[in-house]
Amino acid sequence: MPVISIVIPTYNEERYVAACLDSILASTYNPKMMEVFVVDGMSQDKTQEIVEAYHKEYDFINMVQNVARDTPKGMNLGIQKSRGEFVFILSAHASYSSDYFEKLVTSIEELQADCVGGMLLTDVKNQTRKSLSIKEILMHKFGVGNALFRTGCNEIREVDTVAFGCYRKSAFDKYGLFDEKLIRNQDIELNKRIINAGGKIYLIPNVESTYYARENFSALAKNQYQNGFWNILTAYHTKTLNSLSFRHFVPLLFVFSLLLPLLFTLVFSELIWITLFSLFSYLSLVIIIAIKLKKNSNSFLYLIISFLTLHFSYGLGSLMGIIAVLQKILKVNR
Repeated sequence: MPVISIVIPTYNEERYVAACLDSILASTYNPKMMEVFVVDGMSQDKTQEIVEAYHKEYDFINMVQNVARDTPKGMNLGIQKSRGEFVFILSAHASYSSDYFEKLVTSIEELQADCVGGMLLTDVKNQTRKSLSIKEILMHKFGVGNALFRTGCNEIREVDTVAFGCYRKSAFDKYGLFDEKLIRNQDIELNKRIINAGGKIYLIPNVESTYYARENFSALAKNQYQNGFWNILTAYHTKTLNSLSFRHFVPLLFVFSLLLPLLFTLVFSELIWITLFSLFSYLSLVIIIAIKLKKNSNSFLYLIISFLTLHFSYGLGSLMGIIAVLQKILKVNR
C-alpha cells in the first residue's frame, strides 16, 4: 500500500471541513500510509480551529498556512510538501466514500494513468424545496452539460477531466503544477494540459464523492457567475480555447443568442423575433425538464428558477469575462 498525500485547500469552510475530515478518517486506507494537508487561505471563521483540533488527535492531519490565499497556490503548496507516491486534490466542501482512496490508488496503478477520479454526487446539508431543486439541476445534463463525472457512466472511461482526482506525484514534474494565475478552473486546465501532452485520465464509476451544493439562489448565482467569468480568463491566460471544453461556453452562446438580436433590433426591428424565439425555445425546454424532475424536489417553480439562475448567471459571467479581457488587451496596447 503506497503512501498517499491528500491536499485540501480551504477558506471559511467551518460548516463542511469536519465532515470532510471525518470521511477521510473513515477510509479503508491505512492511516499510517497517508498524510493530509489542509492548506488554509487565512480563514476568518473557525476553520483553522477545527483543523487544529483534528491535528491534536490525528498527527497525520496537518494545517498549512496559505498566506497568498489563492486556491491554486494552496494546491501547489500542498503538493510541494507531499511525500506520497500519489496526491489527491480534494475539496472541503465534499465528503468521500470509505473506499475512495483505496479504489483510486488501485485503479491508477492498474491503468498506468496520470490521474483518475470517481463519480461526483450532489447533495445539500439543509434540505428544503429550494435547495433540493438546486441539487437536481446540478445533476442534470441540461444544468451541467456532458461532464460524465456528474451525469454518470457504467464503465471505466478515458475522459478529459475528473473531480477531486488522484494524481501521480510524478505527473506534476512531467506536466507542471496548477497554473497560479487561474483563481478558478485550475484543475480543468491542468487536466487538459495532461491530455494534450499525451497523458491519460480515467473516470472510475464505482468510486463516489459527495459535493455539497449552494442552497439558495443568490449563492448559486454568485458561484456560477464566477465560473463563467473565469472560463474566459482561463482561455486568455492560457492563450488557447483548448484549456477548456465546449460545454464551458454553451451558456455564453445562449446569452449571445438573446442579446445580439436584441441589440440589432435598434437597426432592424424584425430581429426581435429571433430573441423571442430563442427565449421561447429555452423556456419550453426548461419547463419540460422541470416537469420530469418535479418528483425529486417537489417544486416545479424552484426548478425553473434554478435553471434560469444557473444559465443566466454563468452566461453573464462569461460575457463580463470577455469585457474584462478586452480591457486588459486595451490597457496593454496603450
